[in-house]
Amino acid sequence: MKYKKRITAFIVATQIAFGATLGGMSSITASASAYWPSNVGLSSAGESAVVMDVNTGTVLYEQNGDVKHYPASITKILTALVALENTNLNDEVVFSSDAVYKNEGDSSHIARDLGEKMTMEECLYGMMLESANECAYAIAEFTAAKNGGGEYQDFINMMNDKAKELGCKNTHFNNANGLPDEEHYTTAYDMALISSAAYRNDTFAKITGTKSYKIPPTNKHSESTLLNNHHAMLNYYQTSKHLYDYCVGGKTGYTTVANSTLVTYAKKDDMTLVCVIMNANSPDQYLDTRSLMDYCFDNFTVYNVSEYANIFSEQAKSNAGIFGENIDLIKVDEEGQVILPKTVDFSEAEATIVPDEEENDESVGRIEYTYGGKYVGGADLLYTESSVAASYPFHNIDAEDGGSKVDYIRIDFTLFLWIALIVGAIAGVAAFIHAKSGKILLYKSRKIDSKRRKKTKYKQIRRKRARRLSKKRR
Repeated sequence: MKYKKRITAFIVATQIAFGATLGGMSSITASASAYWPSNVGLSSAGESAVVMDVNTGTVLYEQNGDVKHYPASITKILTALVALENTNLNDEVVFSSDAVYKNEGDSSHIARDLGEKMTMEECLYGMMLESANECAYAIAEFTAAKNGGGEYQDFINMMNDKAKELGCKNTHFNNANGLPDEEHYTTAYDMALISSAAYRNDTFAKITGTKSYKIPPTNKHSESTLLNNHHAMLNYYQTSKHLYDYCVGGKTGYTTVANSTLVTYAKKDDMTLVCVIMNANSPDQYLDTRSLMDYCFDNFTVYNVSEYANIFSEQAKSNAGIFGENIDLIKVDEEGQVILPKTVDFSEAEATIVPDEEENDESVGRIEYTYGGKYVGGADLLYTESSVAASYPFHNIDAEDGGSKVDYIRIDFTLFLWIALIVGAIAGVAAFIHAKSGKILLYKSRKIDSKRRKKTKYKQIRRKRARRLSKKRR
């Protein structure tokens, strides 16, 4: 993260220079009431509904979104999410007496027995497709026990902690299955937050979109148990009149005090929506969901931020000082999206840059968009050190020669390190060879001197012998 602080400073400087209308965005603030599609109503004035884009969190439609209601079995969406984040699908779940007998008189069950063993995955399918309350209870008990040796109530605490983490402000859960309880309530908006987060979990998305599932024989049941998804917009279970081509999942709910509740996921082209209906008179939950989904698909468009964002315009660079030359270190997250009414151009949305100063995060900030005072999406600004290695190691080359034409030298430290290592290795080899060659020369020198000494000594001996022989002859 060598450049992160400099990049963050660039973002802050850009934000100060452009305020809340960055990158060439229009500075005219649109009126939400005048430009935001809203001419679709619900069947009942007391009914609550929210349609939210799953990927951006943008609320496309809202009526009574913050009114508290009993959620009934759509509670199990949060139960599933908490379990998926804290257990493994192949974990073995054993049904306790509380799981079996505390839910025995309720109609939503799949007749599990005391001591019955199933995998977590099988329990999740039982809970989400057949709304089995004993499965929800067993899931809660097992998840709590696995995470710190807790009990059922500890799982409820985990649910409420997760709801707060997701931004819920008018929610409190008091059980894992949604049975009536005065301390068990939520709103359509909060439930949309929970449902969107759940659908971004791939395993949850797979389970909620499954029309039927078969639980294999267990230690208590010799035959398989067939499960059917009760969501009438997804599965032809009891009727086909509510089937919806774009439906990809959801969860039903009903109690006498909650009335009908419904969460529905639908996908068309690049848009994935979740619709939450609460306190509806059946079958209005299905009729209103269809009307709202069709209306939103017909009146909104999804934009990929990386294709349209203009934060790094020439004007932005010139006002950001030397940090403008570091643009190649930042890229806009390709998964970032903005959703807008079809009558609105992307350039009419207002952008705000939010710096991220966390040292261990690859994100250096975020570009967030609003239109008509409504949040409509955004994208992370990602620090990419790899982009440095792809550029010139020294960036003081003139623009006409393909360089960046900056008045300072920027060093590619990765390449510099490799060059230093290679040079060091060559120097090491050279030193080794030099040391070895010195020893060899010294050895040869000593050998030559030895030979010379031997020859000299031999000559001296020959001379002495010659003198002795000369004396004898005399």
